[in-house]
Amino acid sequence: MPVVFQYRLFATPTAVLKTLVLSTAVVSTVLLSGCASKPQVNNSARYATAPNFYTVRSGDTLSGIAARYGLSYLSIAEMNDIAPPYRIYVGQSIRLKSGNAPRTTTTRPVTQAAPIQRQTVTLPTTPTPAPVISSTTTTTSSSSPATPVRSSSLRWVKPSQGAVIEHFNLASNVKGTRYGGNVGDPIYAAADGQVVYAADGLKEYGNLILIKHIDGYITAYAHNSKMNVNSGQNVTAGQKIAEMGSSGATRTMLEFQVRLDGKPINPTNVLPIN
Repeated sequence: MPVVFQYRLFATPTAVLKTLVLSTAVVSTVLLSGCASKPQVNNSARYATAPNFYTVRSGDTLSGIAARYGLSYLSIAEMNDIAPPYRIYVGQSIRLKSGNAPRTTTTRPVTQAAPIQRQTVTLPTTPTPAPVISSTTTTTSSSSPATPVRSSSLRWVKPSQGAVIEHFNLASNVKGTRYGGNVGDPIYAAADGQVVYAADGLKEYGNLILIKHIDGYITAYAHNSKMNVNSGQNVTAGQKIAEMGSSGATRTMLEFQVRLDGKPINPTNVLPIN
């Protein structure tokens, strides 16, 4: 409540002075009483009770943990062998009090994750079985491995009705199947295609015809006595394209070759058995 002082006009100066001194003393007493009644703060209550060990959580720092429990971060670093710049890790268990109390967790700090190494796995290789070769004549061996035959929609026929006198054998430089017969026996196109060569430019093959087919196949017909087709002409499987002869050879025969992507393969891999 405000203190109101009223003075009478007829009061003497001595009375006024006494009243002012008394009022000042009362106000001072009230103020001092108020200050004395203010509660005192206990600084020790600001810090939480430090456990023996503390598990680091996300966002923690060493200095922050030390400040939370009223400890020195340098002492904590020394107890836990943490070197400057005092990095700690989530899940790490650090000692806050000296002593032999057991740890509450077995998590240990990790300074650097090991890089993941790319692993190379060797898959087992299953060999592709060689195609079964059937023939009405005796089987001959070849020093070269069998060439895989690509799947094709071509319809194949035998180029000659003559007997086989020599089989495919790269070791003996026989790059196809050789058929025997008489001069003038018909030679047939083994599959549909287009004639890309019909001439005698290669003396070792005499009169030679080359037919290009789909799926990367080319067939060759060598040693003809007569050629009935020209380069650029389309032919069908079983069509007569030449007559057997001995041009470029020492006997009458047809040397028939099949090439897949430019490489010679065994003709029996594509021709019908009968």
